[in-house]
Amino acid sequence: MTLADLVAEGAVVRDVPLAPLTTYRLGGPAAYLAEASDQSELRRLLAAVTAESPAIPLFVLGRGSNVVVSDAGFDGLVIRLVGEFRAIAVSAEGMVSAGGGASLPRVARFATAHGRGGLEFFVAIPGTVGGAIRMNAGAHGTDTAAWLVDASILDVSGGRISDETPEEMQLSYRHSRLRRDDIVLSARFRTIVQPSAEGQRRMREITRWRKEHQPGGSFNAGSVFKNPPGDAAGRLIDSVGLKGFHCGAVSVSARHANFFVAGRRATGQDIHDLMVAVRARVGEATGVWLEPEIQFLGNFESGRT
Repeated sequence: MTLADLVAEGAVVRDVPLAPLTTYRLGGPAAYLAEASDQSELRRLLAAVTAESPAIPLFVLGRGSNVVVSDAGFDGLVIRLVGEFRAIAVSAEGMVSAGGGASLPRVARFATAHGRGGLEFFVAIPGTVGGAIRMNAGAHGTDTAAWLVDASILDVSGGRISDETPEEMQLSYRHSRLRRDDIVLSARFRTIVQPSAEGQRRMREITRWRKEHQPGGSFNAGSVFKNPPGDAAGRLIDSVGLKGFHCGAVSVSARHANFFVAGRRATGQDIHDLMVAVRARVGEATGVWLEPEIQFLGNFESGRT
């Protein structure tokens, strides 16, 4: 079975715009896009990819909340996890299980509705369980590793599934050892007993804080850079006077300097150029070279800033 076969039967679609699938709402098309609703469908897609010669790149796209797509698009297969990969359940003991494609805000609300606490911080992160584990997403004083029991990981190259703990995945600040071709199928989270009303109050508090401190109603992908040890990327960027600084139609947010806000004529290259320029100016002024947190998908030009 080849990708051409899957295209012919409608399981894979060619030249699909990726802009509507990301929070920046920009970028070119994917050469191929498919949705997998269970492990059988996923393995079928992966088998077709590995059969291609020459090999084509693979990318699993969640909610597109930390991805910048190249204006030329992505010359590979993009897979979206749907169906059983978005399921959420809670055990009698209070363990929350969720598929790799499950929305983090949904996980937070589901746990709260079932009288379980600890995962309320997920309501502030517009990503998926798979993305949260890959980047050890965190907010409001806690992170994914603090509540994660284990995750089921599919090694695309070898086809093996393993259940791994946060320690085995080497989760640390915005980091894991997971590779591009490791796919998070599902995860289990510990929780604590908590009245639903308390969880709802906490989520409202988190949501209110986010609206007050982060740019809303604009095209962005959350934090652009990881916070360096003992400091905050936003503070460093602001200290160099870069709020409002722009490349093309993308500018550093006046509300929070670690957010880049895109105008309607923005391009993926604009975002890349601004990231490079901001990183260079902060590094030259402070000696701290910030590490990007957002992912750049596809090819981008260098040396344009």
